[in-house]
Amino acid sequence: MNDSKNMKADTAAPKAAPAPLIDAHIHVDSYPSDQQELLLASLAASSVKAVIAVSMHLASSRANLCLSERYPGLVRPAFGFHPEQPLPPQAELDLLFDWMDKHAEHMVAVGEVGLPYYNRLEALQSGVPFDLAPYIELLERFVQFARKHNKPIVLHAVYEDADIACDLLERHGVTQAHFHWFKGSAATTERMARNGYYVSFTPDLLYEDEIRSLATQYPLGQVMAETDGPWPFEGPFAGQQTHPHMTAEVIRAYSKLTDQDETAVRQLFYDNTRRFYALSNL
Repeated sequence: MNDSKNMKADTAAPKAAPAPLIDAHIHVDSYPSDQQELLLASLAASSVKAVIAVSMHLASSRANLCLSERYPGLVRPAFGFHPEQPLPPQAELDLLFDWMDKHAEHMVAVGEVGLPYYNRLEALQSGVPFDLAPYIELLERFVQFARKHNKPIVLHAVYEDADIACDLLERHGVTQAHFHWFKGSAATTERMARNGYYVSFTPDLLYEDEIRSLATQYPLGQVMAETDGPWPFEGPFAGQQTHPHMTAEVIRAYSKLTDQDETAVRQLFYDNTRRFYALSNL
């Protein structure tokens, strides 16, 4: 009888391995150069299959392209201009767009682009005037680029800025939009979900009530995990270097928060990210 039980155990189907991880938003080129190599070399041991390497400006875009050439399939670059910085001269922006046009086949998305909510808020709190119009014009140009090249767009647009971004996306018929680390009103959240836009959760899902509330509301088929590294996190991650393997903890927290099986949720996040970024060769 014991032998029979042992035979059943021996012949039972092996448990399927959990799906790989994809960090849907990370600034790889912003890590110190000596740490970039260590970070990327460590991904396989952490079951990280790919990272979406978003860019800050032209030099950053070039750096991410080089990383993608050195780590093909692992580093998937997105090119753009991060909005939380002063705008450069128009000629410099034109150089960025010309370069992006030439390298459109190498990019998985336009990004990171958006609107400067935090810089504007800081300026206004200090009594310093802030002109948002040039940033809106630049974002519209990026939206048009995404439309022209049929690329997803990665957005830094929170609170009321998200509504401006939605206006531009709707105006130009862009539906492949990823609002990373999103925060906003219920009405804006519903609008984004209805339009099919994606959001991604960072490790602060483990301790930020605002993000945890969003996670329970957004459609399952439109969610991803990110780190926004090298941005540091608090809670259980305090004092740690931000690493793509932290997306596993994001997924674990999401599964508990939504009362779902963790293995199934990990597969869901993997499938969602592959689909959104058209990573068919993973």
